[in-house]
Amino acid sequence: MPNTSKQTSLEELYPNIVKVRNDDKPLYFAESENKKFKLQEGSEASWVSSEGFSQKELREHIEPWLTSLFQSEHLSLLAGSGLTHAVHYLAAGKGAAGMGALPLTTQQDNINTAAEASASQAGRKKGNVEDQLRVANELLRGMEILQDAQAATLRGELEAGMQTFAESILKSEAGIAVAPDDQREQAFNTLVTFLMSFASRIGTRDRLSIFTTNYDRLIEAGAELAGVHLLDRFLGNLMPIFRSSRLDLDMHYNPPGIRGEPRYLEGVARFTKCQQPA
Repeated sequence: MPNTSKQTSLEELYPNIVKVRNDDKPLYFAESENKKFKLQEGSEASWVSSEGFSQKELREHIEPWLTSLFQSEHLSLLAGSGLTHAVHYLAAGKGAAGMGALPLTTQQDNINTAAEASASQAGRKKGNVEDQLRVANELLRGMEILQDAQAATLRGELEAGMQTFAESILKSEAGIAVAPDDQREQAFNTLVTFLMSFASRIGTRDRLSIFTTNYDRLIEAGAELAGVHLLDRFLGNLMPIFRSSRLDLDMHYNPPGIRGEPRYLEGVARFTKCQQPA
């Protein structure tokens, strides 16, 4: 078992990690003087000099590996709340709204205990609002079947909590929208560059698949600015219908003068939102 205190100290001293190409193991490094970086004491790499390395050298080490990775046969991107917080910080100078626990009073201890157990079963260290909502809804259904007098109170608290949660998501989106022009432009340029780094694939490669656990519409906004068309497996505009098959859900073209299978149209990615059922 690793020494927890030693590991924590290591992460504090050398918060950055890189491992690409010929690196035998992950390299921990931290910022030093003169805009240079230094490796963890006792570590060494063939591409690092004794004086440390600059951002230019780090970029030259990482970019070729990323370029080949982005053109691999199958590529998926999983984006969580870190992407939202990063873009919001660039635009507004602070992180986006979090997912704090709902202020429930009815059966609060039982709900929180069950939510923590649910999170542990899913492999997460701490429960969040989704675990709390799922457990509370299950409890509410049981209370309604038993005709418990507290059922109406719990239902009202859940409805108010969901309203507050939805407003916090909209507040995060608004925080980016109303940010100063230069900061907002920088934030969206960074987001577009990030998405296009993954989505720019040659026509013979399978589509990029983007998965996100976020409720906000930041990725959709970034894709629209970048000119990337997202396929979410829904057909129709007035009454969209979900299709589990990929048939009729993609865009191809036939290159002039070339026979064979049609190629994927560029600037298209598959998009899936992975929310836990409440």
